[in-house]
Amino acid sequence: MDIIQPFNVRPATSADAAAIAQIYNHEVENTTATFDLVPRTVAEQRQWQAERSGAFAVIVAVRGPEVVGFGALSPYKERAAYRTTVEDSVYVRQDLARQGIGRLVLHHLLDTAVEGGFHAVMARIETRGTGSIALHHSLGFYTVGTEREVGRKFGTWLDVTLMECLLHERQM
Repeated sequence: MDIIQPFNVRPATSADAAAIAQIYNHEVENTTATFDLVPRTVAEQRQWQAERSGAFAVIVAVRGPEVVGFGALSPYKERAAYRTTVEDSVYVRQDLARQGIGRLVLHHLLDTAVEGGFHAVMARIETRGTGSIALHHSLGFYTVGTEREVGRKFGTWLDVTLMECLLHERQM
């Protein structure tokens, strides 16, 4: 009888870069969850992770030693007045979707944002990503607008739903 191990969340390390890149590159090559068009190398993934340190974060969801998802808090905009706002990203291994991993990662990211002293977390989700939009709504985000036809992938113009969570309004 197989015993299913629970999922846990921890800070990402450089050793996680290959697994994170594999999860992310599946989305790059097969979905519109990211607007990246070129897969990341492991070296590029390590660099991306290194750029999100200190108050920013990259976390992984693991089952035992296996990375099954990841999330990040990234700077929202470069100008100084935006420094109290971050943007989240959440990705789950395709074969493990809808098992609560994304919720675990996003919940942990929001806690991390509070601990980091941030005021707001933004999410930019391709409008057909209804599961991601519903996940964000369930954890306190609300839709603040739609950016129409701001991206093009797989020969299709794509809209982005912009969502926001004001951390002081968040229900724990």
